[in-house]
Amino acid sequence: MSVEPQADKNIDGEPAHTTSIDTAAAEESEWGSIRWLCNDAIRPGAGLTVGFVQINPGMANPRHYHPNTEELLFLIEGELDHAVGDDVVHLTAGTTVHIPAGVEHQGVNRGTSVARMVVSYPTGDRQTVVRGGGSE
Repeated sequence: MSVEPQADKNIDGEPAHTTSIDTAAAEESEWGSIRWLCNDAIRPGAGLTVGFVQINPGMANPRHYHPNTEELLFLIEGELDHAVGDDVVHLTAGTTVHIPAGVEHQGVNRGTSVARMVVSYPTGDRQTVVRGGGSE
């Protein structure tokens, strides 16, 4: 059996769901913000989590890991030093980094402009364990 695509519905027959960066609620902190665009809380049954993250110049998000999922980060704008385990990778706009499940990581913006990125996880229920504080 095959499912025929519909322009305005998903495969379960539910209406398509959209979220805008402009209207998504921001979780603000000293280091920056996260706007969740898709997850199980926004769209029940969602099989992925997508967020728009901003890290302010000279700041860092808290060192953390995700016990239940890997992460893919795509840097849209700015530069970022991202600690992944014991390694540090330098990201520039247009670069991605893959972080395996359970690996501690942290983004540090050593630049003079806001670093903007999209983060995604192949689960609607991303879990996070924070290990250290943010900011620089």
